[in-house]
Amino acid sequence: MNAVQIRSAERALSVGTWLIVAGAMLYSILTVTPLAAKHTPDKWDWTAPILPLVVDAAVVIVVRLDAVLAALGGHGGKWPIVLRWMTGCMTLALNVADSALWKDLVGAAVHAVAPLLLIVTAETGLAYRRAIAAATAALNEEQQAERAAREQAAAERRETAARLAREEREHTAALAREQREHEARLVREQAEREERARREEVERAEVRERAEREQRERAEREREQQQRERERREQAEAEQREQARQQHAERERREHVERAARVERERREHVARAERERAALLSGGPATAKLAEDRARPIVQAAFEAGLPTRAAAELCGWSVGWVSTRYQELRDAGHHGTAREAVAAEAVA
Repeated sequence: MNAVQIRSAERALSVGTWLIVAGAMLYSILTVTPLAAKHTPDKWDWTAPILPLVVDAAVVIVVRLDAVLAALGGHGGKWPIVLRWMTGCMTLALNVADSALWKDLVGAAVHAVAPLLLIVTAETGLAYRRAIAAATAALNEEQQAERAAREQAAAERRETAARLAREEREHTAALAREQREHEARLVREQAEREERARREEVERAEVRERAEREQRERAEREREQQQRERERREQAEAEQREQARQQHAERERREHVERAARVERERREHVARAERERAALLSGGPATAKLAEDRARPIVQAAFEAGLPTRAAAELCGWSVGWVSTRYQELRDAGHHGTAREAVAAEAVA
């Protein structure tokens, strides 16, 4: 039997055990709950299913932990045995109690089937698992022994192959050494012949190189002389271009200074003209009567730009303070936040 078959048997045992446990738990709950309800006060009838659930939960713990310990090859001692048998006996007693009280032997036998099957299944499953664990351990030991034997045989084969390969390498190395010595003699002779030919070729090359060097030196001197002449011409042309650039830059600077002076004069004239116009509008003094709107609006704008309060502007144009405040707000919304002098200066700078 291999490991796959053992795992299949363990799965079958586990599935069967849990099916029996689940069926016994369900049957126990359905059987014990009416008995517990009969012996419980009426207002606590809802607690009747708790007793079979607690007992069956202990059964589940015992079955599960026994399965784990058996798989690990361990033993929990005497207390797991006590718990296993105590829960089995409790389940059996609770299931047959109602029939026994009524002296119904057939009912007691019927209700004893599930608890007895659960007890025997738990014990049998534990024994099966221990046997499977022992068989698995023996199978593992056998497989380890076979693997060790195969490894040892492979090591011996590798050692034999290594010895043969070493002898082959030594023989090959001896043949190669003789071949290298023979080739070395041939190479030395060939090298001596090539060395003589090389020296002769070097001497011829030196003669050719001296002639070529003298020719290159003459050509280099001619190129250097031409280069110096070309550099002198380029330097003279660069000086002429630089002088022309400086003259052009000087003309542009003078034109820029003149243009800036002209703009400044125009700006000052514009500012002075705006100041005179505003002064003329504000010099009329308080109006004796309400001026026409087309005359009042310039006066209000001049007062706004001069920073006068709304009351002073109202006195100059003869209109109400509310009307003047509305015009002030319109001027603010339109962007008239500074004096006429600042507006003109900003326009001139732009």
